[in-house]
Amino acid sequence: MPTATTQSSFPPSVSATLQYFSPPPDGARPYTNINQVEGIPNTNWIPEKHVVEIENIRGKESSVSLDTAGFQFYSNQPAKHKTFANDEEIKEEYYPESIELIKKMTGASKVVLFDHTIRRRRPGQVDSDPSKRQPVPRVHVDQTGESARARVHRHLPEAEAGELLKHRFQIINLWRPISHPAFDWPLTLCDYRSIDPKKDLTPVALIYPDREGETMGVRYNTEHKWKYLKGMTPDEFVLIKCYDSKEDGSVSILTPHTAFEDPSTPPDASPRESIELRALVFYDE
Repeated sequence: MPTATTQSSFPPSVSATLQYFSPPPDGARPYTNINQVEGIPNTNWIPEKHVVEIENIRGKESSVSLDTAGFQFYSNQPAKHKTFANDEEIKEEYYPESIELIKKMTGASKVVLFDHTIRRRRPGQVDSDPSKRQPVPRVHVDQTGESARARVHRHLPEAEAGELLKHRFQIINLWRPISHPAFDWPLTLCDYRSIDPKKDLTPVALIYPDREGETMGVRYNTEHKWKYLKGMTPDEFVLIKCYDSKEDGSVSILTPHTAFEDPSTPPDASPRESIELRALVFYDE
């Protein structure tokens, strides 16, 4: 099994194919149906593949941060919870330690975790069971500003939500490998400083049986700078900013990201397993 100690043998960057968003040809509002609806396509937008260069920033982790690039890597941070096999145990054991971790790393005054996803790649299988999710090979941003504010109202009492929304808040994902290093189908993130939010991002309706949300589709731009941390271990994690209400131009607002097939993956690497937590993050400012 490859380990972090073999990192020096890997190239400083790789060329890989990413799947971007292209809007519906008829000009309709883009949508994605979470559940298959008979007679209706799951999506009406067009996937568009592009080959990009992805930089391995191991050893240069300080070149990115939550406020500059929109994401930040941390090492030597093992989780106390290890099994990640039972949702209730994850909520009981992993949620509290993760709340404290996010507070510590961001300086936030309040953190509310609203869900999590375990991903285990299963070659040759499809995601027919919502409880058995695989890595997502699609460039996207998890939230729009509208859906982020809706999340606050959805997960907190209305009186509290109204007060919290008067201050800075963010939606941040905490992503880490579980059980072994993530050499197989790793996560890559796009530096916010390289995107043009007005041209590159398009809201996409996320249609559930009982409600609608929104994500951001990301159009291809030759200026995009993609980064990843090769062979992330379970003792490492990344914070991914999905939204920041501080929209005055002084900080990053979001982070496009996707799983990708890394051509330098060692042949004996185990299929990727990971967990991502999604958090509402509030500040007194």
